[in-house]
Amino acid sequence: MAEPNTAIPQQESPVVEQQQQQPIQQQEHIESTSSQPNEDLNEVDIAETMAIASGVYTDNRSKLKSAFLIKDMNGPSNEDSTSHKGKSKHHHHHHQHKHISEQPFTWNNWHKHINWVNTIIVVIIPFIGLVAAPFTHLSIKTAVFACLWYFYTGLGITAGYHRMWAHRAYRAAFPLRIFLMIGGSGAAEGSIKWWSNGHRTHHRYTDTDKDPYNARRGFWFSHMGWMVFKQNPKLKARTDISDLIEDPIVRFQHRHYMLILLFSSFVLPTLIAGFGWGDWIGGLVYAGILRNLFVHQSTFCVNSLAHWIGDQPFDDRRSPRDHVLTALVTLGEGYHNFHHEFPSDYRNALKWYQYDPTKIFIYSMSLVGLAYDLQRFSQNAIEQGLVQQKQKKLDRWRSRLNWGVPIEQLPVIEFEEFKEQSKTKALVLISGIVHDVTNFIESHPGGRALIKTAIGKDATAVFNGGVYDHSNAAHNLLATMRVSVIRGGCEVEVWKKAQTEKKDVNLVSDSTGDKIVRAGLQASRVISSTGVSGRAA
Repeated sequence: MAEPNTAIPQQESPVVEQQQQQPIQQQEHIESTSSQPNEDLNEVDIAETMAIASGVYTDNRSKLKSAFLIKDMNGPSNEDSTSHKGKSKHHHHHHQHKHISEQPFTWNNWHKHINWVNTIIVVIIPFIGLVAAPFTHLSIKTAVFACLWYFYTGLGITAGYHRMWAHRAYRAAFPLRIFLMIGGSGAAEGSIKWWSNGHRTHHRYTDTDKDPYNARRGFWFSHMGWMVFKQNPKLKARTDISDLIEDPIVRFQHRHYMLILLFSSFVLPTLIAGFGWGDWIGGLVYAGILRNLFVHQSTFCVNSLAHWIGDQPFDDRRSPRDHVLTALVTLGEGYHNFHHEFPSDYRNALKWYQYDPTKIFIYSMSLVGLAYDLQRFSQNAIEQGLVQQKQKKLDRWRSRLNWGVPIEQLPVIEFEEFKEQSKTKALVLISGIVHDVTNFIESHPGGRALIKTAIGKDATAVFNGGVYDHSNAAHNLLATMRVSVIRGGCEVEVWKKAQTEKKDVNLVSDSTGDKIVRAGLQASRVISSTGVSGRAA
């Protein structure tokens, strides 16, 4: 064991000691920053991601920012607080500083609203490709290759970025992960870490201000506006991406994203077309630039079109929808209502005839051992959602129909009052409920004479099979003629007795709060222990 050092250290001046402590404090700051992995990409856009990956930042402050991608959203730093306060006093009579996204567009500031790096990638470069296309020969080989490269890079997003990394819907072997990482990089939509962070935020805060591609802000905003225009950093939310930070492939791609993007999106397709059949320019224009345009628009449709058109068979509280058109242009991501209800299911389409090539690709990879742990929600859970949504739609439909005044809202009268009122109105008592059939006498299918004989009387037995067992439609029509109930009469005894004898029937309300009136269970029916009395017409 080494002996302890008993020598008395020489005292150093405070200046020297402070200089020695500064690197230590800086190192502690770096370590404390790196210990917060969940914050590293929550405040970063694709523009900064690409700038970082390309090594734009060179000074120490920017290197630290590059390493952890943290933006200060909590106001100025301590070192700037003094100057900030001074500026605040200096501009006391001026308007409080706002982020550019909170300021209106003007001729003087419109260019500040634009996220220029994103705009170059998703607008200007594709526009150059469109301009160059008429002057560039398109061979059959290049056209076929461009389509294949479209599917490859598209699957890199749908099967890789989306279903595997963002939602962990399945796990993949190392070769498939590399394959999808390169393909997703070729789509030029940001790194896996940045993309998945934004997508998880989208699912967590769907249709709110914290949703990066909030569909409530309009079709074009959710399609491209959220990338082309600078967004308010105050609205950026945080999600857990600790699993992505621990993934070595994700870390490697994030560090070298710009190089991988340029290679897989433009260089590699150009080299393949050039060395393969001598079409260097066509490879760049069609398999590179224009192919990228179509991949972008395909993916963007998931954020816009999939929240705009289609059905909502599972839940309609939020905007996601199912539509075959969206599925066709997004490699199967169009069954978006299902996806938002069951996000970790590796499938988007349930039926065999629904278009979902991404699902087929993942399943095929599982057959050869490259994909495993495919996540599937139980059929019971899926059908529960379907039934509940159908019931909600039925309840809305039911609420628009006239089922008559609810019994509990009818005035209560004595039987003598009923008899007295029947002298001037065509009132009929059935199951303790008084019905005014004045306007129905002439159109009664059984004739006027039969219905007139029941005026001023209790016709419960006659209506329920004594003379004729009326149809379900007749009971529904009769309910619309309710005017009052008899005190101490059949309204309580008959109705509660019917429910007691048919124990599987409950007086329940639908999702809108209205009483549910099932066929054969109308208040005017008398139910025996063996079911509805008589024979339904």
